[in-house]
Amino acid sequence: MKPEEILSDLIKIQSVNPPGGETTAALYLKKLCDAAKIPNEIIEPAPGRGSFIATLGVGKKSLLFLSHIDVVPATDGWAFPPFSGEIREGFVYGRGALDCKGLVAAEIHALLTLAQEGKLNGKLIFAAVADEEVGGYLGAGLLAQKYPEKIRADFAINEGAEAPILIKGKTCHFISVGEKAPSWLKIKTKGVAGHGSEPYLPNNAVVKMAKIVQGLAEYKPRIIIGPEARYLLEEIARMAGYKGSIDETTLDKFFAKLDDPGLVSYLSAITRMTVSPNVIQGGVKTNIVPDSCTAEIDIRILPGQDKQYVMKELGLIFGDAEIETLQYGLPTISSGDTEYYKLIVETIKESLGDVPVLPTLCAGATDSRYLREMGIPAYGVGVMTYRLDAAMKASVHGKNEKLDIKSLQNKADFLVQLAGKYLS
Repeated sequence: MKPEEILSDLIKIQSVNPPGGETTAALYLKKLCDAAKIPNEIIEPAPGRGSFIATLGVGKKSLLFLSHIDVVPATDGWAFPPFSGEIREGFVYGRGALDCKGLVAAEIHALLTLAQEGKLNGKLIFAAVADEEVGGYLGAGLLAQKYPEKIRADFAINEGAEAPILIKGKTCHFISVGEKAPSWLKIKTKGVAGHGSEPYLPNNAVVKMAKIVQGLAEYKPRIIIGPEARYLLEEIARMAGYKGSIDETTLDKFFAKLDDPGLVSYLSAITRMTVSPNVIQGGVKTNIVPDSCTAEIDIRILPGQDKQYVMKELGLIFGDAEIETLQYGLPTISSGDTEYYKLIVETIKESLGDVPVLPTLCAGATDSRYLREMGIPAYGVGVMTYRLDAAMKASVHGKNEKLDIKSLQNKADFLVQLAGKYLS
């Protein structure tokens, strides 16, 4: 099967998390591997929440291809059915095309290709896991905790890199060497219920929450340029012809010179803690003063920051509100000064031509953190394309998600070359 056909089939399987249903997708992958006589298994810690693992070859060297088979829900307002998996005009359409079933399709296509060629002198592990979209506890987290030997490898390839960008006519590609971490909080304000016709605003929990949200909107996080971000920024500045210095005091001045809002948004995210109040719930009826209100805040921290840093920065804004931690982790980094990273760069250049390739941090979180905590270097790859669609990045967790077939084929070819070079 072609990788676009596999991707189309996977999109049609609605493994939306929550609630999940990843086992159906795992069974589809199992059918492909069974037909190719590749040893495989499904690990299902809860009904319908299966992760798929296949292993090809034996030897001292080992490589892990990691991806996830769950997707986020599709909201209303799409220009096409979100789970159609339609193939037309050079694209595959549907939820998960970019995040992350495109990578699943490329990885298993590479696995099947390598199995047919039969040239590996080492072990290639393919793991398509459940539950990444809500923390990975039933997927990669469970495998790392209970079945670490099933996924242990010299290094791993996963999602996480930014989509390519165009700088002065050159397409620049990225490899994610690390990522920020979530420090999600649930904030609760309390008030005194009363009749809405005689309101006393200091008793209104929604009014209290509004002040907190306004404080978060006005918060100016401190700019911190870590070593990975510094190298990235300096290389982008060089490619863009920027002659000024790059440091914490001049960074936003440099951003003002860039004409790519998406790039500026990403670079801003990896040089400061980000805070986004995304869910607010309060009140039960129009004529009742609300006595409680909750807000869920998406906070992402940089390497070197932790929960204590978050509270030091935002504690005054929260005041006497109750605070509950929804999700918390520490940022993780894999060294860019390894044979594995250099091999990935070399293979990308062989696959796509002599293109600029730079290390990046992922502004979000991926399952790579579980691998790094096991001591496995993990590197994220992105969309390997020259067909840069301005709406592509916005469609991840948004509307009208799609992936061009050329990118999918490029990624599948890259994975075949990488595994072939390392496990030959």
